[in-house]
Amino acid sequence: MANLTISGNLVFIEEKKISFGTISIAGGKIASIIIEGDEKDGEPYILPGFTDSHVHIESSMLVPSQFARLAVVHGTVATISDPHEIANVCGLEGVRYMIKDGKSVPFKFHFGAPSCVPATDFETAGARLTAADVDLLLQHEDIYYLSEMMNFPGVLHEDAEVMAKIASSKKYGKPVDGHAPGLRGEDARKYISAGIQTDHECFTRDEALDKLGYGMKILIREGSAAKNFEALAPLLNEYSAEMMFCTDDKHPDSLAEGHINVLCARAITKGIDVFRILQAACINPVKHYRMRNGLMQEGDAADLAVVKNLVEFAVLETYIDGVLVAKDGRPLIQTDQAEILNNFSALPVTVKDFESPGQAGQMSLVIEALDGQLITNKVEMQLPVIDGFRQPDLEHDVVKIAVVNRYSSAPLAVAFIKNTGINSGALASSVAHDSHNIVAIGVDDDSLCRAVNLVIAQRGGISAVKGGEEKILALPVAGLMSNEDGYDVAAAYTEMDKFAKDEMGSRLSAPYMTASFMALLVIPHLKLSDKGLFDGDSFSFTN
Repeated sequence: MANLTISGNLVFIEEKKISFGTISIAGGKIASIIIEGDEKDGEPYILPGFTDSHVHIESSMLVPSQFARLAVVHGTVATISDPHEIANVCGLEGVRYMIKDGKSVPFKFHFGAPSCVPATDFETAGARLTAADVDLLLQHEDIYYLSEMMNFPGVLHEDAEVMAKIASSKKYGKPVDGHAPGLRGEDARKYISAGIQTDHECFTRDEALDKLGYGMKILIREGSAAKNFEALAPLLNEYSAEMMFCTDDKHPDSLAEGHINVLCARAITKGIDVFRILQAACINPVKHYRMRNGLMQEGDAADLAVVKNLVEFAVLETYIDGVLVAKDGRPLIQTDQAEILNNFSALPVTVKDFESPGQAGQMSLVIEALDGQLITNKVEMQLPVIDGFRQPDLEHDVVKIAVVNRYSSAPLAVAFIKNTGINSGALASSVAHDSHNIVAIGVDDDSLCRAVNLVIAQRGGISAVKGGEEKILALPVAGLMSNEDGYDVAAAYTEMDKFAKDEMGSRLSAPYMTASFMALLVIPHLKLSDKGLFDGDSFSFTN
């Protein structure tokens, strides 16, 4: 590694101080920091690189090495990454795939041991990780924590398997991540007292305050579908030591535009102190998870972001272990095309598979999607019935949703969804949290069938169909990720997203991301798995 020096306004976050100075780097570490005077106008600002404190790399539709190329452009040097998406498809082999590919580039991925594979027993997944599997992972030096414990009922009822996984994490001295949307009061206290330390699922200020009061650390999430920044960012004024920034699930087009740096800029517009913002963005994750990235101190790894100012946080350069990995909006990371790993056995479907029997006048439960949220509402409606089959009601923005088992041939689960805006055609995706069966939303059975079969033909991907037009973005790695150039994938996804909105009528800010969460049973209130319509409040199937 070459020795070098970098000069600029040095941002000492914990000391709440900015001074002009020079950082000398040798062997990938900070050899010295020399203060030369007060902050200088017009000079760039140097600070510890940004960390995403909770992200599923798979949701970017990019393998880790390609994710890194897009992230470093925005000053991100490290992530806390939960590989449970690929684990649900490919098990332990999938986790090992992510670690191996991540090591092929100069970026600091910190993977966790997935705690809930499958997320529930009410869906078909491609793998199962037992408590023994989780214990094996947690022994690995490349596994830094127990990933989000979504089975909060299992924690509250002290399920033996759940508690064994938490006990393993404690045994190896590794943090435990939480996932408990809407949990409050005594239930929240009991969940946290089991040893669970973080939550990224708070969607109201009061919920976050409740959990903070019990000693939990709160992650401010702003992804492509779930957006909680507006509700939670003001808490930085008082609780900056207990908060972090994360994206959770971020599609490639959004990642190409910005990352944690964008959240810092938004927080500045709210009048929040810059040092409090940067503590959440750069310092807290590193200390909580005992990460490998440096904090701009002598002897630390030289993991630095150089930004134009502390208002927009436009990134000029990014260094990881003293290596320049991004400059002026361009990644300098070189990659080889990643290998393909998959688990996909679905056979083509027929139009008849999408029929939904019903009787005139009967009430039907309908999923109501909420833009910017992972939770849904339950709505009861009378749907049109023709020849004994329920039909979409476009006048009231109700269309069909189906989930197709991707691991074996089985009957489809068909229901109805409101508030997507889709008024023609259909879209489908093999990204469908957390088991990643195929989810499809559309206005007619023929379009739904064609959209699903496009995905099946590619053994994974996202598709769109309208009239004679058919579009597909192939995701050959586990049906979740592309192994092509990240910027090419981002451009292709942008085209798919635009088609769903402009041609098919969707009003959702992220139609494919929202669709992917309609199968996530651990988020209330009404979802659809490959086995049927699921009530998240009673945690049971409904008809």
